[in-house]
Amino acid sequence: MARGRKINSNGERSKQLLLEKAVELFSEKGYHDTKISDIVKAANVTQPTFYLYFESKDSLYNDLNKRFQRGFDEIMSKHSEEVVKGIEGLVRMLKQKIKMLFVYILENPKLTKIGLFESEQSVVVKSQLTQQFISLIHLHDCEHLLQSYCVDINVAVDSFVGSLERLILTTLLEQKKLPCELANELIHLYFLISFSRSAPPL
Repeated sequence: MARGRKINSNGERSKQLLLEKAVELFSEKGYHDTKISDIVKAANVTQPTFYLYFESKDSLYNDLNKRFQRGFDEIMSKHSEEVVKGIEGLVRMLKQKIKMLFVYILENPKLTKIGLFESEQSVVVKSQLTQQFISLIHLHDCEHLLQSYCVDINVAVDSFVGSLERLILTTLLEQKKLPCELANELIHLYFLISFSRSAPPL
């Protein structure tokens, strides 16, 4: 953080501009092909200004990854006061959270490209997302559904997150479906069709 700078000062605006231009360049050119000189030129600031806020290109990149991850974590950590147990409660909760995730992604498509697809930290983000979904399944007492179908909960949720990731790339970011539509179809496929009473055991 810059010394002697105040909130809403020119210095803070310079930092925000550096972050905005860095997101654009990293998402377009990738980490290795983006130089600090490219970022400061795009932000129309000096190189010493860059080092007021960031120790290196790597620290700036890590900052962007943390921003993306915080957005995911805030959505996934929010719970209503009353938790409805069972598959109906789980489905309602998942639809709500995945729709919110999709909206967040559409609002931050370039940051998503970095945080979910290109950075080394993306593996951590997806692993944490898997654990958050597993926690929701336990919260709604639905782990017995997977057990009754002889399905390992980690395998099932990893598959779900993999499908989520793929659909974000091929459908959501391409704006082929609205967040609500895509969330409903994904949840229907994994939690309504797969675990309906009429479905045969695996």
